Amino acid sequence: MVDMSMFRDEVRSWADGGSGGSVRDLAVRLGVRTAVLLEGLSDVAAVEALTARQGRDLAAEGVCVVSMGGAMNVGRYAGLLGPTGLGLRLTGLCDERERPYFDRGLDRARVPRRDVFVCVSDLEDELIRALGEARVEQIIQAEDEARAWQTFTRQPAQHGRPRQQQLRRFLGTKKGRKIRYGRLLVEALDLDEVPAPLDDLLTSL
Repeated sequence: MVDMSMFRDEVRSWADGGSGGSVRDLAVRLGVRTAVLLEGLSDVAAVEALTARQGRDLAAEGVCVVSMGGAMNVGRYAGLLGPTGLGLRLTGLCDERERPYFDRGLDRARVPRRDVFVCVSDLEDELIRALGEARVEQIIQAEDEARAWQTFTRQPAQHGRPRQQQLRRFLGTKKGRKIRYGRLLVEALDLDEVPAPLDDLLTSL
């Protein structure tokens, strides 16, 4: 059965230097009209969790959410999927510090910058601020990671750092944790408290 995950896998292979021979056919068969360019899998987890909560089916809407494996790859993905490639509409989400990569890559691919939404630090930071530090700590405790969190905060490098920065750093200290919490933090949000960059991205689709 052909589905959006197959298209996403083919796009990733194409971006890694594959032939991309079946990508265009899959795009037509699936009715893909828009690709959402995201830096990594934690961003994908958050976007997919939020759209599920909103009752949306992005695949049915012709939207493919793509993890690029880092902002430095945006030029390649935009070139393959945008006006100079498949001709899809492109949109995306990025961190403020990675915005220059997006600007350069999108300019080369002739994609409007206005369709990319920017997080102040990163999406995890946006979600932590939306939920509040106490709520995030409750989620960590519910995931049976209270001891790991307490051990982390006692490390010398964390002394004197604001709680929000500690939480953000903690989410990235173990493989897979950032992806898991990307989903968990979104699931804990009130739908009227979704961070502006994420809300604006989904509204634009």
